[in-house]
Amino acid sequence: MSGDPLLRALPLLALQPGRVLRAVAAGVATLGSALALAALSAWLITRAWQMPPVLDLSVAVVTVRALGISRGVFRYLERLATHDTALRGMTSARTQLYQRLADGEPAAAAGLRRGELLARTGADVDTLGDVVVRALVPIAVAFILALSAVGVLAFISPAAALVLAVALAVSGVAAPWLSARAARTAETSSAQARAQFSENAVTALDHAAELRVAGRLDRTVSQAVDADRDAVVGTDRAAVPVAFADAATPLATGVSVIAALLIGMNLYSSGTMSPMAMGILVLLPLSAFEATTVLPAAAVALTRARIASRRILAVLDAAVAESSTGNRDLDGPAEIVASALRSGWTADAVTAPVDLELRPGARVAVVGRSGAGKTATLMTLAGLLPPISGTVRVDGVDLSSVESGALRRNVGFFAEDAHLFDTSVLENLRVARGDIRESEALEVLRAVGLGDWVSGLPEGVDTTLAGGARAVSGGQRRRLLLARAILSPARVLLLDEPTEHLEADEGADLIRRLLAGDGGLVSPQRTVVVVTHQLPENTGADQVIRLEKSQRNNPLPTP
Repeated sequence: MSGDPLLRALPLLALQPGRVLRAVAAGVATLGSALALAALSAWLITRAWQMPPVLDLSVAVVTVRALGISRGVFRYLERLATHDTALRGMTSARTQLYQRLADGEPAAAAGLRRGELLARTGADVDTLGDVVVRALVPIAVAFILALSAVGVLAFISPAAALVLAVALAVSGVAAPWLSARAARTAETSSAQARAQFSENAVTALDHAAELRVAGRLDRTVSQAVDADRDAVVGTDRAAVPVAFADAATPLATGVSVIAALLIGMNLYSSGTMSPMAMGILVLLPLSAFEATTVLPAAAVALTRARIASRRILAVLDAAVAESSTGNRDLDGPAEIVASALRSGWTADAVTAPVDLELRPGARVAVVGRSGAGKTATLMTLAGLLPPISGTVRVDGVDLSSVESGALRRNVGFFAEDAHLFDTSVLENLRVARGDIRESEALEVLRAVGLGDWVSGLPEGVDTTLAGGARAVSGGQRRRLLLARAILSPARVLLLDEPTEHLEADEGADLIRRLLAGDGGLVSPQRTVVVVTHQLPENTGADQVIRLEKSQRNNPLPTP
């Protein structure tokens, strides 16, 4: 879709005009107090130089004190108002983002690397929310205060007001433009590096033990460090225009003050200006520029928010544009039939054609080496990825015609790297079904081999897994995820590597029990598809599908 990405993304914040106006009003009151303080202080200094009776100055003295105090009070209120609006907006944006991703095409999110998805739902939303605090409110306040300062000065000296207007334009337009240009350069060159850093950092944190055993931890950490260094280099490359932008406001302030001083001296010497007016003429510009000093940072915030909005909208547009329009319910046995199915993340890396028939209660094993497309095949059967070619039908209906909610309730894909949350064991299982009773949970945990482990926990299934997956071993994590899958309401279970990181004998025993109709883990009425690298002998699988290495850059046959 066309249009400014920031304007399209701002509605995600669901900003309430009343809250924004209160924040702007508080900001205007803050800098308005500073502007009035500068003008009144200039008048008081020059009037005191004339040594009038003290009582003539008492009102001005009290007002100066009041303005000094009110400035701090209004600044506090402005911070409260802007941050409250921004935080509410970020909460709204994340809620809408998660909701749209959940309701839309799953491939929009599933096709992203974990680090990239984390960056878009985390840092990018934060950057979008920063627009309120760092851009929208400061720009509105600066515009109002600049007009006020020029208007006040115009009553004293139109020439000085004209100089101030030009100087404010340099500080409020030229400097932000240079800052925005620098930010655009830095963000464009370092955005990919930051996403790569997030991916490698998340991988190293979540899978440190496995990577260390495989001898790849140091390389992953090194890749994260290199990506972070590339991001810093991109930022440094934009330092030159930033330096000019930083210098623009002090130079504009100096020019404005010197010009006001020269104009005031000329008018004072000709007898057409009083000393108090001359003091105001010289000191008022110093306070006027306080409003524009934040505009370069506002321009940077707008640029970063625009880039972040583009990344956020790319995911949302994909979810909406590619989403299934199906509205058919699943009221049959959830029988899945795939014909000549080729799966993959992209069209140049696909599996060989697969024919598959999953009748109720079927037990199927999918075997292949890493990169063969096993996970992609399961995600395609679950409707999380569109088929590269071929068809997938559920109860005789094309998969794309089935309503997404009905499909998720009946066909469940359970990833090997599914998340364990920093909450109790029971609540981690309730991710699959919210009404799981403690007795049900204990029964399934014992069935998957975690009975002794749960019994040894301080509070049983109510024990909190501090740190999520870091609180358990790799094998315990797999068993917990398997228990979550078994407790789900899905009638078709698509299990991706459910026994990875288990001892060979224990893993083989679990796979045999999963693929046996009377194995005690899954009821005979439910369908089970298991992906594994190593299929043990003597399983009860009705069908074994062996996938070869993905075919790359191999044109698909013409329909």
